[in-house]
Amino acid sequence: MPTSRQQILATIRKHQSTSAVEISRAMGMTQANARYHLAHLEANGLVEVIDQQRGAGRGRPAMVYGLARHTLGDNLDGLADALLCERLSNLPVKKKGEYLHALAQRLATECSSSGMQNLPLTRRLAQTVERLNELHYEARWEAGAAGPRLILGHCPYARIIDSHTEICQVDALLLEEMLGLAVRQTAKLQVGERGLPFCEFMVVTGIGIR
Repeated sequence: MPTSRQQILATIRKHQSTSAVEISRAMGMTQANARYHLAHLEANGLVEVIDQQRGAGRGRPAMVYGLARHTLGDNLDGLADALLCERLSNLPVKKKGEYLHALAQRLATECSSSGMQNLPLTRRLAQTVERLNELHYEARWEAGAAGPRLILGHCPYARIIDSHTEICQVDALLLEEMLGLAVRQTAKLQVGERGLPFCEFMVVTGIGIR
């Protein structure tokens, strides 16, 4: 038998919104109990307040709840997949490379990376990591005998990477655009010591791209 909270979630899915008053009537519980369950669901990120209803009296307005937006899902992966297929499927190799480079430049521009090439390398690396983390890469950099390494702890495109391996090329081009130096990918979704996949790029400090 569904729990009270499961029934509340089912009610919100059916009607798109609900309040403690409506829950108490539908489920035969007190308004205080309904508010308790709704507060618990909100604290766990399952529902959120989407409106307030003011009654005829002077009391506090009733909160209207809907399903939390992040639980509803989206089709951004499907859209990205369709857009890349449509754009890249008929391009010759040279034009495809130009398009991927333009895409990397657009991402770098949106990250406000202009002027970074004039900074010392350590500053460029730090700012590149900061920009990458704005794009949800969970990045960090480490010094090494062969040169600095950029480690990407999360692939923001993991759900479409199998269909579009050229995204790794975009990552490399993005790093080169921000650093002004060539990079070489040395790991792709490799499982680390903690069992989590990561990607790694080696910065080739002697080869600039300008």
